[in-house]
Amino acid sequence: MSTPPLASGPEGPRALRPLLDTVLEALDTGARVRGGPLPPGGPEAVAARVRETAGEILPDQGDPHALRTLVHLFAEGAADPAHPLCAAHLHCPPLAVATAADLAASALNPSLDSWDQAPAASELETLVTGALAREIYGCQEGSDTPDSLVTTGGTESNQLALLLAREAYGGHVRLVCGANAHHSLTRAAWLLGLPAPVVVPAPAGTLDPAALDKTLTRLPGPLLVAATAGTTDAGLIDPLPEIADHCAAHGARLHIDAAYGGGLLFSTRHRTALTGLDAADTVTLDLHKLGWQPIAAGLLAVKNPRDLTALRQRADYLNAADDTEAGLPDLLGRSLRTTRRPDVLKLAVTLKTLGRVGIGTLVDQVCARAREFAALVRDHPGFELHAPPVISTVLFRPADATDTTVAAVRRALLTDGRAVLGRTCLDGRLWLKATLLNPATGPDDLAALLHLVAARRATLVEGHTPR
Repeated sequence: MSTPPLASGPEGPRALRPLLDTVLEALDTGARVRGGPLPPGGPEAVAARVRETAGEILPDQGDPHALRTLVHLFAEGAADPAHPLCAAHLHCPPLAVATAADLAASALNPSLDSWDQAPAASELETLVTGALAREIYGCQEGSDTPDSLVTTGGTESNQLALLLAREAYGGHVRLVCGANAHHSLTRAAWLLGLPAPVVVPAPAGTLDPAALDKTLTRLPGPLLVAATAGTTDAGLIDPLPEIADHCAAHGARLHIDAAYGGGLLFSTRHRTALTGLDAADTVTLDLHKLGWQPIAAGLLAVKNPRDLTALRQRADYLNAADDTEAGLPDLLGRSLRTTRRPDVLKLAVTLKTLGRVGIGTLVDQVCARAREFAALVRDHPGFELHAPPVISTVLFRPADATDTTVAAVRRALLTDGRAVLGRTCLDGRLWLKATLLNPATGPDDLAALLHLVAARRATLVEGHTPR
């Protein structure tokens, strides 16, 4: 049996080219069979098609057509974030140029745990992380120049922020966060063995500064306050300047989870919504949300790079002291992980290809689509709008419907495979959530989405929940 071709090396490009043709054709045919943003039939039907088509995954003898078969199956059964009616989550359609860069990363397969596994990638990561830290904190010269680390997303970034805060305070810190904070913060406190977080009310969907001030006054330190710039439920932004002032007055450390809203930094029109972001000790960014990157593309920005000394580790086979002294970069202190994929390549390619103006234009487009969709909802007698959108999330519901009906409408659309909407509970009621991250979505698509919801609402009997 001959050795299967490798993706890199002298024969790599030649071996990949026909396989890429197969993949692209299978992606196309699979999407055509799907016909919408989601495969129809619901979980049982999709699972049955997968089992029937995939067959035995580990046969004795290999199947030369497996790539075509399984990629087609994968595409046929996918939720396609590039479809204009796929708008449930913070799940963006990736840019083609970023995806192409990701192919190169997969083919060469560098690992950013030692310089000799990723020479160019390690320096490219330095350039990208420095540029994005400056985007948040501005240009600061000297030893305290801000930095950022590449992560797998908001959850890892938030966990890392808590870890750095704990170590900065000598091994103990208490997390204070709003009721609107992302669940990963509470999970990170549990994972790190910290006390249960103190939750501050967020009656309007954002952290209440007056309640925070009272909380910080009564609690003994050390304290870490976590604010949010772009809530998962509604895309709201906490009053960052006021929160920063209270943290400074009480000597509390500040972390801002801008996994969603951080992309506004690239927009001249919208970046003022993030005023106060630069006051944070650490900031979470997630460019596989409002950055159009293939997953994963998270970052944690750090105002004081000395905080990163807590991550330093020594493993002689990766960063021997004499190698470091001889000038080989030490990468172990750049992550909680050892083996690390070069996710920085797609970021670098995107930033350089589009520039600040190009990325900012995409941000402006999705924010504009959200305002347009909100206007359609507001002007439609059959719907209720929760509030004008802050970023690109719109909450709405059929007028006079019960929560049971709202939930049933969403599940029916999912089962039909015709539209993908999220759900969230605010103000004691259930709302449908449209998270608009596709810059190519147009007015006709928005009208079609609203029409589908209205039509499905009309077909449902009150109190009946379809399977």
